Amino acid sequence: MATLAFELGDLEAPWADRDPRDLVSRTEALMGGHVGIHVIPAAGWSPGAAGTAADMLLRRIGAWAARLTRFDPASELSRLNGDSRRDVPVGPTLAELLDWGRQAEGLTDGMVDIGLLDARLAAEETPRGGTDPLRPSTDTSPASRAWSLDRRPRGAAVHRPAGLRFDLDGIGKGWLADRALARLDRHRAAAVDADGDVAIRLEAGLRWSFGVADPRLDGHDLAILRLEARELGQGRLDGRFGLATSGTSVHRWGRDGIVTHHLIDPRTGRSARTDVVQATVLTRTARAAEALAKTAVILGSMAGHAFLERAGVDAALLLTDRDELVIHSPTKRWLG
Repeated sequence: MATLAFELGDLEAPWADRDPRDLVSRTEALMGGHVGIHVIPAAGWSPGAAGTAADMLLRRIGAWAARLTRFDPASELSRLNGDSRRDVPVGPTLAELLDWGRQAEGLTDGMVDIGLLDARLAAEETPRGGTDPLRPSTDTSPASRAWSLDRRPRGAAVHRPAGLRFDLDGIGKGWLADRALARLDRHRAAAVDADGDVAIRLEAGLRWSFGVADPRLDGHDLAILRLEARELGQGRLDGRFGLATSGTSVHRWGRDGIVTHHLIDPRTGRSARTDVVQATVLTRTARAAEALAKTAVILGSMAGHAFLERAGVDAALLLTDRDELVIHSPTKRWLG
C-alpha cells in the first residue's frame, strides 16, 4: 500500500484560451484515505460540467473499491477469501485486478505476492509468547503463488490451494487510478490520486508539478517533480505517468520494542527487514509505480536501487533510515 505522499503543485498552461485557475478538483474519502480527481477541461467543457463528470467518476471508483476491499465482509474479495472451495467464480472487476496481481509478481521478480493476506494479518497482531514477528516463518511456502485464473467471457474462475486468501491492498490503488484516468482522456490534463498513487496524463506542452512528501517532517517535501510529455522519437510524445510511494513509516505496529509493518517479504513471510524508509517511483502507469516502489522498499537500498535501474523507471527516490536520499540518475530530468 502506498503512503499518502503527494500534493498537486502548480499547473502551467501554455495555451491562451484556458486559464490554469480553471483546474477542477474533487476529493472524497475512499479506500481508507482520500481519492482526488484533478482536471483541466477540454475545449468546450465548462468547469461545472467537468466537475459533475469528476463527481460521477468518484462514485464509480467507490463502487469498484467496494468490490475489492477486504475490510467489508460483503465485498466480492471477502466472499472469495471466505469461500472454502478451491475453484471460485469471480466477476470481471475482481478478475482484472487478480490478473494484474499475477503480472505484478512477474514484474517484481516475485516481491509482490497477493497471496499473503495471512502473513499481513500476523504482522498486525500483538506479538505473543516471545515470538519474534520479524524472524523468517518456518511455514513459508510457495502456495501463495500456486493459484491460477481461468478467464471467461464475463469474469473468471480462481483456482487456488485450500485456505489461500488474497490481499489486494498493495496493488489495488494504483490499478484503480489507472482505470479511472482512462475515462478522462478527452481532457487536456488529468490526474487521479488514489490515496497517494497517482495516474497522470498531460497534453504536449503542459507541465505539472508534484511534491514528494518527506515522512519525517509534516508539510515538507523531499523533492518536487516537474512532469511534461516524454519524447519517444520520430516526433512522438507520451504524456502518461504513474507516481507512487511505498514505505514503512505508516501502518506500523509494535509492542515490547518489536515493530512490524505492512510490507511483507515473500521470502520470509514476515515484515521486510530493510533500510529503506520510503521509496518513490515514476514510470508510465500508477499500477507499475506502486509495485516497483514496494519492491524497492522490501529489497533495501542497494538491491532496490539496482532493481529499479534494471526496470528502467523514469525516476526514483529512496530515503534510508540513515537519512540518506538515494536518487536514481534519470530523476534529475524531472527535479524542480
